[in-house]
Amino acid sequence: MRPARRAFVIRLAALALLAVSVPVTPSLAQASGQVRVKIVKAGLLVGGGAGSGVLTYRGRNYPFRMTGVSLGITAGATVGRLDGWASGIRHIGDFAGTYSSVGGGAALVGGVNGVHLRNDKGVTMVLQGPKAGVEFAANLSRITISLR
Repeated sequence: MRPARRAFVIRLAALALLAVSVPVTPSLAQASGQVRVKIVKAGLLVGGGAGSGVLTYRGRNYPFRMTGVSLGITAGATVGRLDGWASGIRHIGDFAGTYSSVGGGAALVGGVNGVHLRNDKGVTMVLQGPKAGVEFAANLSRITISLR
């Protein structure tokens, strides 16, 4: 191969490699958001809870409300604050919806709460934080989030 032709092929290959390696634009990519939630729960066999929070996503704050029901072994009442991340968000509307979780925990006056939630749009939330109250729980939870 002639030197000029070889240089052209090398440049073309480098340009093709560069085009393939450029990341997807942020508007098409999934992004993560920071989540903060305050929640109050109570129950005896069947539990219920409600709370509010803020999703910080792409530099904007989106307030939301959440309600939930848990089935299984539940006894007690707690107040908690959870912080964490939501991932898999393509559009802000993906965050709203019904999430499911299987989990459990215990608290006597104070404790640590942790939850891993996923909705049908592929959004996953991992949250943890302190809680106060008395509770023992091993249950299946369904949580509905609506943006305000």
